[in-house]
Amino acid sequence: MCREEASELSSLKPQLEELRVPLYAVVKENIGREVQDFRNFFAGEIFLDEKKCFYGPQNRRMGGLGLVRLGVLQNLLRVWKKGYHGNTKGEGFILGGVFVIGPAQQGILLEHREKEFGDKVNVSSVLEAAKKIQLK
Repeated sequence: MCREEASELSSLKPQLEELRVPLYAVVKENIGREVQDFRNFFAGEIFLDEKKCFYGPQNRRMGGLGLVRLGVLQNLLRVWKKGYHGNTKGEGFILGGVFVIGPAQQGILLEHREKEFGDKVNVSSVLEAAKKIQLK
């Protein structure tokens, strides 16, 4: 499901470049060709967080039973219909998020933490938050 969201966020790349705002992804592992394959869906720079420091002092997880939640099943069906396929290797239960962070004291302008698998950020909200970044 992260590939779908990465693709949607990448659609903002031209507007973000115009605003001089970079697009980054932080991934938690690289099993096989995972990061290389992810590059096909993400137009920004990708960082590998081997120590999983970016994921917070307490990883936010959804256990295996989360896969039987109605919202998750709907999200899985949505991405499958769109043709997105991921892998099933590695740590798949850590929830992700999207942040728009401004420089210095401006801090976090948008914070979206997945509540369940496939809970995507609104890309319009990302763009609006990026427009608030005060560059020097």
